[in-house]
Amino acid sequence: MHPACKTAALSAALIALMAGNALAVENIQLGPRPFYLVKDMDPSPLKNKLLSCAGMDFKKSDFSIGHRGAAMQFPEHTRESYEAAARMGAGIVECDVTFTQDKELVCRHAQNDLHTTTNILVTDLAAKCTKPFTPAVFDAAGNLVTAASAECRTSDITLAEFKTLKGKMDASNPKAKTPEEYQTGTAAWRTDLYAYDGTLMTHKESIELFKKLGVKMTPELKFPAVAMPFDGFTQEDYAQKMIDEYKAAGVPASRVFPQSFNQPDVLYWIQHEPEFGNQAVYLDDANVPADLPSAADLAGYAAQGIKIVAPPMWALLAQDGDKLVASEYAANAKAAGLDIITWTLERSGLLTDGGGYYYQTVSPIISHPGDMMEALDVMARDVGILGIFSDWPATVTYYANCMGLK
Repeated sequence: MHPACKTAALSAALIALMAGNALAVENIQLGPRPFYLVKDMDPSPLKNKLLSCAGMDFKKSDFSIGHRGAAMQFPEHTRESYEAAARMGAGIVECDVTFTQDKELVCRHAQNDLHTTTNILVTDLAAKCTKPFTPAVFDAAGNLVTAASAECRTSDITLAEFKTLKGKMDASNPKAKTPEEYQTGTAAWRTDLYAYDGTLMTHKESIELFKKLGVKMTPELKFPAVAMPFDGFTQEDYAQKMIDEYKAAGVPASRVFPQSFNQPDVLYWIQHEPEFGNQAVYLDDANVPADLPSAADLAGYAAQGIKIVAPPMWALLAQDGDKLVASEYAANAKAAGLDIITWTLERSGLLTDGGGYYYQTVSPIISHPGDMMEALDVMARDVGILGIFSDWPATVTYYANCMGLK
């Protein structure tokens, strides 16, 4: 493009952005974090390769999946978080899907997380919460006896009421004595810098935004916190309504990766919406290695028509001496003919303590931030994952571009 034309195009994009209009993101901006992580790696041919890509013209990649948007620094499932993920090159962005009291679909990680992800407790809607705010209790010596608590569900309020709320970083203060104090608690390695005015999204609104941003979509049907059927709304109705909103918006099934931790949801899509079911993702919520499915289980998934599984990252990683390698689970899944997506990079803080939950199978050899690039490389090269969810998609976008992953 001629420099003058490029300047004009960027000016037009800036004007549209200032006007609040989303546009397909072409000029991907990664910021300093991926470069910091690569510099922090131990010396290796991989580090040299990644360093050699620092001057690339980075492009969007479907390998890079925005987990709740860009949730490391932006309030999850808000317009701002989604736009940040697209700006960082995520080719696919996630809306976790739940429903309101009037059975409208909205983007929230859980039906019962409004007390930690929005400002509901400091609004009049707090009176409608399933469990009101209860302050922390301390003993005479000042020790915490009972943590502060609350539970506010999307099903406690209508869609119109939901839209009056503002998103915040997912956190709470267990020592809170007031609802205002309970709103705090953001992890030190995250930030509240962008959290003052998060715009909540309906599922339909997320679809339209994603279309404008030019990204593919991966909605996750969440487990309801209420008993189903809910006022006559069955689990099957819920699964179908989610797909119907893509069809009504004219989104091709090839651009949608519906997900669920609930196997019957995935099998419902395979049977009743085969075009969408063809790339439905069965999420695995194993907490420890003993919970992982066996080789026979994985073969059984494939026999039922499931094509993509999505375990947590640790399920794909193993340790061979001081090296990261692909796990037995990864080999079993590939042997069963299953493709793999995994979660979640950039959700573990500094990685100076073994990495916690997401690195539990290899924690003895995880000691600093650059190690996540080593883990990402094993999952990409040795496991052969289709993509990875990340709370900060720029990190994955950098790797994907450097390695030629589309």
